[in-house]
Amino acid sequence: MPDALKRVASARSGAEAELICSRLLDEGGIHAIAQRNIGGPEWGGSGGQTVFVDEQDFERAREILDAQPVSDDELTRLSEEAGREAAERGDLP
Repeated sequence: MPDALKRVASARSGAEAELICSRLLDEGGIHAIAQRNIGGPEWGGSGGQTVFVDEQDFERAREILDAQPVSDDELTRLSEEAGREAAERGDLP
């Protein structure tokens, strides 16, 4: 039976949630999931999201995220990279 999930972080966007999930996996081997917050006017990957981890991984996840918070510069860099990749694939109008 899987452990209970526990909220470990809040993200302002899908990109930030993805970054948090990636950091937890890369730095701690912790699998996380993100869920879009409901109730706002946002659609798709925009808008707030909540990141969850297994309850047994919560303390270690908090240590990882507290040691190196997500920065606006890092989000900007990742957004620009994603835009370039989408343009290369022809996904942009």
